[in-house]
Amino acid sequence: MPNVKNTNETDSTFFLKIVMYFIIGSLWLYFDGSNSFLAAVPVGLLLGLFFVRHDHFAIDRKIEYVVLLISALLSYVLPVGVAIAV
Repeated sequence: MPNVKNTNETDSTFFLKIVMYFIIGSLWLYFDGSNSFLAAVPVGLLLGLFFVRHDHFAIDRKIEYVVLLISALLSYVLPVGVAIAV
């Protein structure tokens, strides 16, 4: 029988994590005047993936991945989130 940790997190902690992942996933780094393929880099998505993989509870990792991906796509298409222009 595998060693399974039974860790519980409260609903408010889970909601806070989802909001945090949505905000982090909406961070983009834009390069002004760049005609190259990498005119925008999803820094928040990469940082969020690192956070999800090293999460202590890691109960709903699939949901956290989906929230990160949706927030990155939504913030790329719509003027939502934080954009850092370099």
